[in-house]
Amino acid sequence: MPELPEIEALVQRLAPRLVGQPVVRLEIHRPLVLRSLLPEADFETAIIGRCVTALERRGKYFLIGLDGLWLATNFMLTGNLTWPGPGDRVRTRDYYTLGFGEHLAMRYHDPRGMGKTYLVRELASIPGFSAMAPDPLSEGYTREVFLQQLKGQTGEIKGVLTRDRIASGIGNAYADEILFAAGIYPFVKSSRLTAEQRDRLYEALREVLASRIAYLLQYWPPAMNLHWREGLLVHGRGGEPCPRCGTPISEINVGKRPTSYCRACQPGLLIRN
Repeated sequence: MPELPEIEALVQRLAPRLVGQPVVRLEIHRPLVLRSLLPEADFETAIIGRCVTALERRGKYFLIGLDGLWLATNFMLTGNLTWPGPGDRVRTRDYYTLGFGEHLAMRYHDPRGMGKTYLVRELASIPGFSAMAPDPLSEGYTREVFLQQLKGQTGEIKGVLTRDRIASGIGNAYADEILFAAGIYPFVKSSRLTAEQRDRLYEALREVLASRIAYLLQYWPPAMNLHWREGLLVHGRGGEPCPRCGTPISEINVGKRPTSYCRACQPGLLIRN
């Protein structure tokens, strides 16, 4: 699942190339992921000829501003972007291609077809958009805001993180990285975190996300695959030595998603097999 760091890095990489460019073509290969919330026009009529006025991110949404309209993409589990050249064939699970100016095309690919791209005038009209938790990298996301969001949460802390209960944009991969950085057992109940653990979690949340964006901007290959996970410390590294203490990293499947952590650095009672 593309998460906050990949989408933020994508925005920062693309903004210098896209802002100011007109949309010159839209090819719809499979319409399933497209959702127009405009009553008066279809996708093609509405966006062709409009210039890109902004590239932004909110949570896990990739936002393209088009002179009064927004294209808002939530990639869900398997959505991705590719950058086709002239003559590149359309694959089975390619859904649409956007062409900007003369030199850049962007194609949405999604093996499961779970993602959505909305065309809206107001972002608040997207289902669930206004209910998102605060952005953890915003200036206003203070320790006090974090503690208020955490207050009253009762589930396991990894689940609280990945379900956007306390901050938006965090999924399976970065929940593992944040909890490792904070030294917190993924399956501890959030209500049982000590004051010290809550402080560590806040600091780790901000630091891991910011440092990962910097890493992507430096090392991300030009294709900008949104599922690229090189350089993570624990996620997806089950059986490898912990980078902190050398203990083999444990990996447990919970709800068909792996949880990776170090039993020595993140001690806790094993409650799942």
